[in-house]
Amino acid sequence: MTIPAIEVRDLKKSFGDVEAVRGVSFEVATGEVFGFLGPNGAGKTTTINMLCTLARPTSGAAYVAGHDSVSERDDVRRNIGLVFQDQTLDGYMTAEQNLRLHAELYGVESALVPARMEQVLRMVGLWERKDGGVMTFSGGMRRRLEIARGLMHSPRVLFLDEPTIGLDPQTRSSIWRYIRELKEREEITIFMTTHYMDEAEFCDRIAIMDNGLIVALDTPEALKAEVGADRVRIQTEDDDAAIAALAERFELEATLSEGAVTFFVPSGEEFVPRLFAELGVGIRSVSVSRPTLDDVFMSYTGSTIRDAEENTATARNRRVMQVMAGGRR
Repeated sequence: MTIPAIEVRDLKKSFGDVEAVRGVSFEVATGEVFGFLGPNGAGKTTTINMLCTLARPTSGAAYVAGHDSVSERDDVRRNIGLVFQDQTLDGYMTAEQNLRLHAELYGVESALVPARMEQVLRMVGLWERKDGGVMTFSGGMRRRLEIARGLMHSPRVLFLDEPTIGLDPQTRSSIWRYIRELKEREEITIFMTTHYMDEAEFCDRIAIMDNGLIVALDTPEALKAEVGADRVRIQTEDDDAAIAALAERFELEATLSEGAVTFFVPSGEEFVPRLFAELGVGIRSVSVSRPTLDDVFMSYTGSTIRDAEENTATARNRRVMQVMAGGRR
C-alpha cells in the first residue's frame, strides 16, 4: 500500500481554555493538491503548524511523509518545504543569497545547488532577477521567491499557508499558474490553506474548516453538487419581513448575508417570477447563481466565509478593547 503523504488522526490543539483545533482527521494522497478552506481564525494555520512541527499537538497524531510530527521532527522537516503566511525572506540579501542560505541550512550538497537554484528560479520566473535585492521586489515576486526557496531541498510535501494573501487579483492568478506548473514538473504533494473560495477550485480536494473542526471534505465538484439548489439573493424594502414571508409562504429558510437576503431553491430562475408575485415585500434587486464553494460553506456553517471573517474580527476587536479597558482601571 502507498503511504499517504499526510495522515492526521484526531488532532487537537488548545491554548489555555481556547480550543483552536478540536479533533481533525484526514489523509492527503501523494501528488495531491489539498486545500484547507476557512475564514481567518478557523484553525487552519494552527493545524499546519502542528503538521510542520512548529507546534506540539495537545493530543492526537500526525504523520508527514511517513514520519511522526512529534517523535520524528527532524525527519519531517527534511521532507517538507514551507511557505509561511508572513514573509520570512531576508530583504538585505539577493534572491540567490536567500536560496543559497536555505540550501546550506538543509544540507543540500554544494555541487547540486547551482543547477537546482536555476531550476526553481526559472520555474517561478525569477532567474533573470537572481542578483536583485529582495527589498526591491514586489509582493508577488517575493511570494514567488519564497515558493522557490521552499523547493530548494526537493521536499516531498510543500506547505503553502495563504500563499496569495494580500496580493492583487492579477498577481494571485500568476501565483496559481506557477503552482499548477509546479505540480506538473515536480513529484510533490501540495498542502495549502486559503480563505479565497475561487482558489480552492484549483485543489484536487478541499477540507472546509470552521471553529476548529472539519465540517466537509471532498472534491470541489462533489461539494457543490451536494448543495444542488441555486442561490438566490434579494435586496428588499424590509429584510426581516422578507425572511419571515419566505418561511411562511414558501417554506424556505433564508438568512441575511453580506447585506442581502439569501436562500436556496431548485431552478432559481424559474422561481423568481413567483417570488415577485407572492412575497408581499418590495424587492429592489435579485440575483440567481449556480452553487459555489461559498454556498457550500454557508450550507455547512450558516454563514458565508466573509461574514465569518467579519464576526471573527469583531470578536477579536472586542477582546482587545476589553483588555485595554481593564488596563486603564
